[in-house]
Amino acid sequence: MTTDYYEVLGVSREATPEEIKRAYRKLARQYHPDVAGPEAADKFKEVSAAHEVLSNPEKRRMYDMGGGMPGMSGSGAGFGFSDIFESFFQAAGAGGASRGPASRVRRGQDALIRIDVELKDAAFGVAREVTVDTAVVCTVCHGSCCRPGTGPVTCVECQGRGSVQRVARSFLGNVMTTAPCAACGGFGSVIPDPCQECSGEGRVRSRRTITVNVPAGVDTGTRIKLSGQGEVGPGGGPAGDLYVEVRERKHPIFTRRGDDIHCTVELPMTAAALGTVVAMETLDGEQEVDIRPGTQPEDIVTLRGLGIGHLQAGGRGDLHVHVKVSVPTELTPEQDRLMRELAAERGEERPQARISPVKNSVLRKLRDTFAGR
Repeated sequence: MTTDYYEVLGVSREATPEEIKRAYRKLARQYHPDVAGPEAADKFKEVSAAHEVLSNPEKRRMYDMGGGMPGMSGSGAGFGFSDIFESFFQAAGAGGASRGPASRVRRGQDALIRIDVELKDAAFGVAREVTVDTAVVCTVCHGSCCRPGTGPVTCVECQGRGSVQRVARSFLGNVMTTAPCAACGGFGSVIPDPCQECSGEGRVRSRRTITVNVPAGVDTGTRIKLSGQGEVGPGGGPAGDLYVEVRERKHPIFTRRGDDIHCTVELPMTAAALGTVVAMETLDGEQEVDIRPGTQPEDIVTLRGLGIGHLQAGGRGDLHVHVKVSVPTELTPEQDRLMRELAAERGEERPQARISPVKNSVLRKLRDTFAGR
């Protein structure tokens, strides 16, 4: 017959968490072995086990559903198909034997943060300091979950095994199953005096600053993995990993395509015809762009190695300068005269126009789509 934990603490089944806490503190002081002597140790363990279950909402719900109710065997009142399958798997393993108590120490979850970087940072790489809010090991109990000077107490329900066995009748006959102990949650021990700093979790929330080395070549969506920089697990368990996701800010001049960058330079038609040298600001500082005589609209001048660094490889992409030729819309009388003289000199007063297909890839794609190609 199992113990009625509500009766142990002297509270009703509708007791609030605060009422359960007050009752536990009163009884813990009354039956603590240091106060009442070694003969009160069993009673103190029983009180601690009752508090361990009833102070945890999930464990209390399981208990109220039948785990440990008076007049019921083991830790549950019902029996279903899951119990039958469980018994089959246990029989196929170690003859139905328990695998032992579960560990309170578990690995923490991975964490994800996002940072914004400039195009220049993506090109050359950068070290960034970021602030993260994650779980770290409790500095008071150092992950033990217990108040300093105390420790876990063996569960009186399962005697430290972490599980209980029960026999139930089914259409297959009597079946013995093994289930986690509802009193201790399968840990095999209870914590009668949890650490007040972390509430018995072994970890606390903390804000800290870490340095992230962003390599050259990252792009929007790139994730950088920092091993062991994520959440510390329950019971001071090993930390998960921290993933830093990069988001690249839009540049006012350069457009990125892979590891190459593109920009447009607009020139008067005279400069395009005669050639010139244009000074422009790049990611590497000011550079001179050589515009050859006779440069045509939409010509591209490529500056090798002035693009984005290749991720996890040497070298860099290129900078592509797209030339746009500006045609004047208004001319002074003198400019008009000179242009007509130039046209006459070149025999272009009545030029013969050359007609060719449209090179716009977007128009071609639309045409092919509607044509069913």
